[in-house]
Amino acid sequence: MATYLLAILSLNLVAHDLESFRRAASEAQPGDQILLAPGTYRGALHFSALHGTEAEPIVLGASDPTDPPVIAGNVQISGASRLEIRDLVIDGAEHNGLNIDDAGDYQTPSRSITIRNVEVRNLPAGNHDGIKLSGIQSFRVEECRLSKWGGSGIDMVGCHDGVVSRCTFENGGDNAVQAKGGSTRIRIVDCTFKDFGQRGVNIGGSTGREFFRPPLASVPEGERFEAQAISVSRCTFLGGGAPVAFVGVDGAEVSFNTIYHPERWAARILQETRTPDFIPSRNGTFRRNIIVYRADRWGGGGVNVGDRTQPETFEFNENFWYCSDQPEHRDVKLPGRAAGNVFGEDPLLKNPEQGDLAPRAGSPASRFGAHAANNQ
Repeated sequence: MATYLLAILSLNLVAHDLESFRRAASEAQPGDQILLAPGTYRGALHFSALHGTEAEPIVLGASDPTDPPVIAGNVQISGASRLEIRDLVIDGAEHNGLNIDDAGDYQTPSRSITIRNVEVRNLPAGNHDGIKLSGIQSFRVEECRLSKWGGSGIDMVGCHDGVVSRCTFENGGDNAVQAKGGSTRIRIVDCTFKDFGQRGVNIGGSTGREFFRPPLASVPEGERFEAQAISVSRCTFLGGGAPVAFVGVDGAEVSFNTIYHPERWAARILQETRTPDFIPSRNGTFRRNIIVYRADRWGGGGVNVGDRTQPETFEFNENFWYCSDQPEHRDVKLPGRAAGNVFGEDPLLKNPEQGDLAPRAGSPASRFGAHAANNQ
């Protein structure tokens, strides 16, 4: 018979082994905090039907946030509400690191989920995501750290009304953040992306028809999209292939970000779901961003436009473009409507090689980018 090592501290249950943590979490009631002691724990965790209340959420986390436990395996939660996951490290999972879904019931999404101060690292190459969210309504991912993932750092499929804030992404795979499968009303804000892989934020993507939430049958043909009403703001991007990509999206805004030395493009406009019942990628806004690029790493004028898209519906207004190795370089080709862009002036960033992309005092770019005093 297994021995369950639980110490009761007020309303908290502190587990000192993975089986104790698993059992306590599976029996958690609203207001319970199931906490894991410092240490490294090998094995996977799978929970279902964890439901707190607005006043008393269920918490899964660390007993000592300054010394977080390391879970050497994946964590999956199916069918949850009013749940907070915090102060954990997930290292070396074989598949996705942290996976939260709606248990396959698209009519009852998991909702009111908070993921705070969680680190996910060292995933295999291929389609293995750091944090995978499927069918989540109203969520926050805050102050998390993602590194060395295979697919997406954070992958959202059919998710709505969420915020990804103050997270860091480094040494990525396919993309750092992805919102697709009918996802709507998601904000990515105050995040840092460094050597994030092929794409920083993939606004949209390509999703199997059976995975859309809401189901495609509930959306009229000709009005279907991968993502809608997505915003990316106050973020910094260092390196990587393309900081942002608009992919099968119906309306998105990328504003007040600082992009430094992308490997090829500042942005891409693409269409990967090509059936006629889907709208072409359209209605994107790219404004008040700082883009510092190198001429020898610059492809096609900096904005890649694929076929079956509507680039004429995009706006590229009031951005600050500077070529650091050839200041006279002007090979920037902007589709759609473009006005108020600045070219050829040094933004005078403080110390970009060390990751400090804030403009110095007196910078002509003080009104642009992630550190602009008046960004909104």
